[in-house]
Amino acid sequence: MLKNIFRYLYALFIVFVSLFGCNNVNNDKNDSKIIRILFLHHSTGNIIWKGKDKKETVISKLFEGKKYAPLLFDKYNRINNTNYNIEERDFPKAYPYGWKNYPFDYYNIWVKNAGDKPFMEEPTLEILTKQYDLIVLKHCFPGSNILKDTGKPDINSERKSLENYMLQYNALKKKMKEFPDTKFVVWTIPALLKTMTTKDNAVRADIFSKWTKNEWDEPNDNIFIWDFRTLETEGDIFLKLYFARNKGDSHPNTKLAKIATPLFCQRIIDVIETNGKNTTLTGEKLY
Repeated sequence: MLKNIFRYLYALFIVFVSLFGCNNVNNDKNDSKIIRILFLHHSTGNIIWKGKDKKETVISKLFEGKKYAPLLFDKYNRINNTNYNIEERDFPKAYPYGWKNYPFDYYNIWVKNAGDKPFMEEPTLEILTKQYDLIVLKHCFPGSNILKDTGKPDINSERKSLENYMLQYNALKKKMKEFPDTKFVVWTIPALLKTMTTKDNAVRADIFSKWTKNEWDEPNDNIFIWDFRTLETEGDIFLKLYFARNKGDSHPNTKLAKIATPLFCQRIIDVIETNGKNTTLTGEKLY
């Protein structure tokens, strides 16, 4: 009985520290002692963040400790006497905006509805850039089901096509450059399993990824690429089956997370320290 009471009190203590300890953190990104990093993602990013794929309960969240990516940052901070603080957030949330984080949705929230007030409870760049020094953004793998162009590109369309994606990405680039004091790391679009898409759609996704790296990304600005797609496809156009949760699910698995998460963290750190000059787009060290 006493043992159960002790466990309960300890859990309450952890909750108290988590809730109230955070209120003492200085959220002003101008504090030179800390670099604040925000990772915006959904489920694909969650597996890379945690380094594992399992359901969480309230108790497991309290007792299992930090996830893989924050632990790697903690280790780097201890060794190098740095203070890089990485946080994660579902973006956009399932409600009220909806569980959609494709090029249109970032454009819709950050460009079309830009301003100092949230849009449908989602923070705009005017809000986020006041709080964070580096922002990471990504899309979910259904975004790789890219349809054939219609010949009538529409920046305000949710249709997944190259013509629309490119318009939306160009608008996003222009917007992100309005905040030169904040760095942005953009994931290449995650891939789908061969059984979950068509070859034509996958080819178009590969074209979009290469366009993002080779044409959309420009030197000497505040926008950088992390090439997750190449890691999970190994240069192919489909997600490798041995990197998938299962044959019918294009989420990455723990095997891929063990490879990708350290490279993800390494790429972010290099962007902070050298503007990405000492790592490849996938995060491997050059020197």
